Amino acid sequence: MGRFLLGLILGIVLVPIAGMLWLFHFGHPPVAVADPPFPYERNITHIPLNARIHEEMVSAAPLQADENNLVAGAQIYRDECAACHGFHGKPSTFAGHMYPKAPQLWVKHGNSSVVGVSDDPPGETFWKVSNGIRLTGMPSYSKILSENEMWQVTLLLANADKPLPPAALDLVDGKAANAAPNAAADAIQRGKAAALAPLPAAKKP
Repeated sequence: MGRFLLGLILGIVLVPIAGMLWLFHFGHPPVAVADPPFPYERNITHIPLNARIHEEMVSAAPLQADENNLVAGAQIYRDECAACHGFHGKPSTFAGHMYPKAPQLWVKHGNSSVVGVSDDPPGETFWKVSNGIRLTGMPSYSKILSENEMWQVTLLLANADKPLPPAALDLVDGKAANAAPNAAADAIQRGKAAALAPLPAAKKP
């Protein structure tokens, strides 16, 4: 019994030490974008992330996907998101060289009609916009955008597979904001005004 306990204790001590030596001294852990991932790395990171999101996300958006909110969301997307996640028909030039790759949110999934994250619950997308995701390059916008603004861009992405108002489409096509017609500028301003209005209490599942 004594030998068994000694072996168990040595195993508990030596295995972490060997792992640390490999990571920091003798080995070549995957720290560059082009390095192959750890075995089961995707499962190790995605399982707790998905569990956290589904525990905390709200079940219904407190805003309507109307023209004002979609145009305002498109303006926010153009300013804050497009560099990594691409424009409609114009993928990001560097997203494929990130780890993990930044998803292109205006690209269809193969032969399906799903575009970007349009098949995800809006509450899931809102959680990601608000909280960000560690070690992916996805920032938290909770201190950058208002709650309404985060919902506006969330609703835009939830409707990426549907026809959008022309002013919103111009923005997600990458056209300059100052080139938008007066009607588009008015819609953007109305959307910004909506972003300042208080939100009703959001419901969790």
